[in-house]
Amino acid sequence: MEGQPLMSAPVRAAYSYCEAVTGQQARNFAYGIRLLPADKRQAMSALYAFSRRVDDIGDGSLDRAAKRDRLEGTRELLGRIREDAIDDDDTDPVAVALADASRRFPIPLDGLDELIDGVLMDVHGETYETWDDLKVYCRCVAGAIGRLSLGVFGTLPGAQGADRAAEYADTLGLALQLTNILRDVREDAAGGRTYLPADDLAKFGCSAGFHRAGPPAGADFTGLVHFEVRRARGLFAEGYRLLPMLDRRSGACVAAMAGIYRRLLDRIERDPEAVLRGRVSLPGREKAYVAVRGLSGLDARHVSRHSVRRHA
Repeated sequence: MEGQPLMSAPVRAAYSYCEAVTGQQARNFAYGIRLLPADKRQAMSALYAFSRRVDDIGDGSLDRAAKRDRLEGTRELLGRIREDAIDDDDTDPVAVALADASRRFPIPLDGLDELIDGVLMDVHGETYETWDDLKVYCRCVAGAIGRLSLGVFGTLPGAQGADRAAEYADTLGLALQLTNILRDVREDAAGGRTYLPADDLAKFGCSAGFHRAGPPAGADFTGLVHFEVRRARGLFAEGYRLLPMLDRRSGACVAAMAGIYRRLLDRIERDPEAVLRGRVSLPGREKAYVAVRGLSGLDARHVSRHSVRRHA
């Protein structure tokens, strides 16, 4: 970025560490951010690496009290980053990279506090009666990431409706998280977690849970999945209104990541029981196609045309 100080060798090394973590641990995310210029890609990698640390604590094998302690320790580290109290030669490369990124971009670091709050919900074994209840969790663990990312992307000067950009970024995060929940329903059940709202499970006869490679006896599992897919599609449609507000490469990044998850949603819709048999994923060539489509601006132009027709 113009006007930014030169990057020291320890900060470059810290960013390299975060980019390695991102490439190894988050292939879909890494696919999207490779479309960004270097400074934004580095900042997004720092955000991912910190977020991954929080998630790994929640998903790890420590007991509940130890997880709470680790999460609160991570919150304290975030406080030091917020206070600009991390030196370039600090021994924690994630903290060094995120501290530098927060100096270069207007990142709303409170979103990482929300992520910690969401992971604490997992640690405490929260369940969700209604979609409104689940939305609170999704906003913490995914909507907040959308808003944090927007701090890196920024919006185009004079972009119409830019005052709602954070809202759209949040909604897109919800869409991605609900897709994740559908994809991982069997894996989460094996770990003792149920995220889908209890009233939705009851409505479709699925309250017994998902502990085998087939739906519960007498359940309308296909009906449940299609119901949640429609909900996710509505969230994607609303969240995609962010795209015309972003510069070309930031828009391409968002379109690529969201496009991968929309295609996962298509696969889940076509074969709902596939999520009970194993993890649904996309082949690399299909991800590459989505990335090219995002870089071409097709999705952003489609959203813009649709918005113009709607307001004509």
